[in-house]
Amino acid sequence: MTDQNIEQRPSMPLQTYQEAVAWITGLIPFGIRPGLERIEELMERLANPHRRLKFIHVAGTNGKGSTCAYLTSVLLHGGYDVGTFTSPYITKFTNRFQYNGVDIEEQTLLRLANELKPHVEAIAETELGSPTMFEVSTALAVLFFATVTYPDYVVWETGLGGRLDVTNIVHPVVSVITNIGHDHMDRLGDTIAAVASEKAGIIKAGIPVVSAVEQPEAVEVIKQAATDKKSTLYLLGEQFHETVLSVQEDEQVFRFDNLFRTIEPITITLNGAHQRTNAAVAVMTLEVLRQYKALVVEDDVLAEGLRAAAWPGRLEMVSQQPRILLDGAHNPEGAESLAHALKNTYKHDHLHLMMGMLENKNHQQVLEHILPIVDTLIVTEPDYRMKKEARELADLVLEMKQQQPDKYNFELIVEKNWKTALQKLQQLTGETDLGVVTGTLYLIADVRSRILYNSDSEKGW
Repeated sequence: MTDQNIEQRPSMPLQTYQEAVAWITGLIPFGIRPGLERIEELMERLANPHRRLKFIHVAGTNGKGSTCAYLTSVLLHGGYDVGTFTSPYITKFTNRFQYNGVDIEEQTLLRLANELKPHVEAIAETELGSPTMFEVSTALAVLFFATVTYPDYVVWETGLGGRLDVTNIVHPVVSVITNIGHDHMDRLGDTIAAVASEKAGIIKAGIPVVSAVEQPEAVEVIKQAATDKKSTLYLLGEQFHETVLSVQEDEQVFRFDNLFRTIEPITITLNGAHQRTNAAVAVMTLEVLRQYKALVVEDDVLAEGLRAAAWPGRLEMVSQQPRILLDGAHNPEGAESLAHALKNTYKHDHLHLMMGMLENKNHQQVLEHILPIVDTLIVTEPDYRMKKEARELADLVLEMKQQQPDKYNFELIVEKNWKTALQKLQQLTGETDLGVVTGTLYLIADVRSRILYNSDSEKGW
């Protein structure tokens, strides 16, 4: 059979859910290729179903998922039908595509994958090349919401960046930029201003934007982008404010002020000061929709929705005996938020922390936040092809310890196998201690599944 005959062979339908997921994730070798040409071509072939949906587009370095969880929870409590598209997933591939808080059914995913497959293969034969895993996942999400479930709103999380991110195909009713930090700088630019410029790419002409960006250079970029697009900007610290009233484990209470009104008290059960920020961003987003899009959400519904919001793998206590906390702090800002929460929210005699990272992360700045507060550090390796070797991470830790011996006082344990590392963490963590697992969400997903005895775990992007 010639190569030409192979190329012209008709697309064979996928037979099972597992085959569909394997086909989509099999596109990973095509990598992350910024640009909208392939997704635009896919949408065109499908008659542009995304144009029929109302999107709340959420970008940012950290806090995207939690902000999406708050928005989804409040809208659901308000009686709205809600689609939610997030990444990565913690337990199963279907987690990424939710309607009213429930994963897409396996058979629906299979059917939609078969609808996409011939188009994906046809585009792969053109000069555009094959659509990537994330592009196909995004297209599948659009089909799920536009042709199967028909939600009132779609809470739509960016994958990477904003301007050239595949999700930027949509025209939202409001744009959200949670914050800007040092992550994916190999792809988004080597300064905070450059990263901010990429995130600001989701700002659309005349569409309001809500943000909690803090750094002066990032604020300047966001303000300029909003001005250029004639978009009204609502910035935390300027057009809206969050004032803490009380904090204890699993309960934070704050007051929310904006241009329109004051709401207090607001209670959330997610931990960490950063979650108050994320909740405030979500509330401001809903206020904008209330003012300009006739969204109806009563204050008691808002309170219920915020209190009920949950987001797995972020300051999540998955075990009480011993106390084991999971947090996917994989960049410096995430590590800073984790360290702040460990010092201010969680009581413990000794802190034992297990960490596994990917190769391309800013490890030293992450460690600078973590090392001063731990009694034991266990470095391990996530079960993933781009993992950082445990020995290499340990060498960096030892180098930092030697440079500042007075600052760092902890025991270092190196254990390549994450399952063995987890056993050691559990054994070390006494009744009045706290065990923490942090780093890449690939590690968090595996540990979470193991502790909660969830045999359905697939984990990944």
